[in-house]
Amino acid sequence: MENSFKSLIDSASSILILLPSKPYFDQVAAGLSLYLSLMGQKNVNISCPSPMLVEFNRLVGVNKIVTEIGNKNLTLKFSNYPADNIEKVSYDIENGEFKLMVVPKTGFASPKKEQIDLNYSGVSADTVILMGGANESHFPNLSTKDFEAAKLIHIGVRGLSLGSKEVMSFAKPASSASELVATLIKQSGYSLDADIATNLVMGIEEGSNHFTNSDVTAETFEIFAQLLKAGGQRFPTQKVERASFPQEAIPGEDIKLEKIEKKEAPKDWLEPKIFKGTSVS
Repeated sequence: MENSFKSLIDSASSILILLPSKPYFDQVAAGLSLYLSLMGQKNVNISCPSPMLVEFNRLVGVNKIVTEIGNKNLTLKFSNYPADNIEKVSYDIENGEFKLMVVPKTGFASPKKEQIDLNYSGVSADTVILMGGANESHFPNLSTKDFEAAKLIHIGVRGLSLGSKEVMSFAKPASSASELVATLIKQSGYSLDADIATNLVMGIEEGSNHFTNSDVTAETFEIFAQLLKAGGQRFPTQKVERASFPQEAIPGEDIKLEKIEKKEAPKDWLEPKIFKGTSVS
């Protein structure tokens, strides 16, 4: 498996890593780790149809995940500017630099800088890596024509159903997608620095529910130990101490503890008591 994965990656000109819609933390960690590992040697991008959640911000490189997958063609549009106001559009090359000139009609102002909208369209990737997911509804972008000629590779803890589309699958049961990616990175000889290892450490812990799910094996712990040796850092969830709450606000307890005032006992309580009997002997 490792040789075929490496050969697919090595033969790719441009790679796009696609996360599923509404991804789990583990899937984002795995996708980012693979992206960071390939970034230095391949033209690679990472995208997700859903916006990133706040909890994902602790992952290194999360700002590299974009929602738009188009990166092939640069498109320029003038927002809120009538197209009829333009007389002509021309271009020139000066000192090896491309210059585009927009000439308005007589009596009309040129478009303002704030009206310029730059975007990309079209997908240049010839290899697409699908991270996780179960079916094509998790990857809505695959329905566009941009992916018709692309090789599809899937990595996940279970199989992926994409109808008639041909997919090279590297799915197998594991504690997490991060465990699978860690294995592929190691077997393929790709980069594994402290940042990548930290992402994978967090992904394995989250994906395996802190090593409690049924797919955790001895290999899981071996991989986890190797990631720690590579510089991976753990960030355990901090538990809130009960002592930090006021007694009236302890979660799960409805009983309010009231302060009991200290009162001095009457003086006669402390004196010897004399009892008089009335019985006749």
